[in-house]
Amino acid sequence: MIRSSLLVLLLASFALSGCTTTGTGFAASDSKARKDMVDAIAQEPKGSYFVGRRYYKVDYKFWGYIRKAGEPWSSAQLVMMNENSKLAPDRESGHIGSDNNFEYKLSGNFTGGTVYEPASNRFYPEFMLKGAQVLTTTPGPIYRDPKATNPEWRVIPTPY
Repeated sequence: MIRSSLLVLLLASFALSGCTTTGTGFAASDSKARKDMVDAIAQEPKGSYFVGRRYYKVDYKFWGYIRKAGEPWSSAQLVMMNENSKLAPDRESGHIGSDNNFEYKLSGNFTGGTVYEPASNRFYPEFMLKGAQVLTTTPGPIYRDPKATNPEWRVIPTPY
């Protein structure tokens, strides 16, 4: 009995010894892409525009993260998009979520209001969209977990 218990413990320790975490979840190529992205943000021209990262989730109705030009993604806010003046690009094309993880140059403004999103049971700042231009369809990683951009994944991480 004791021998079989020891054998089970020994086998379990070998099985678990291969389970390690890198801390970021990113491959080396992602680290380079992230560094390149951080460098590019530092070079962004200042102006009265915003940069938005579409963050589509099947179960949620928020639009994505928006930051001021030249500021890091850690300062971005997850927003509800007010489309009274202009439809969001995916809605305009009739393909909701087709632009998941695209990066945009946005014109518009934060209204100062908040909008309730029922699936997350949270209030988000409202952004009044006036215009959107695609910057890239393959931007660098802004989330620690590579699963973050999966539309089916219900976790809502913040950019770093």
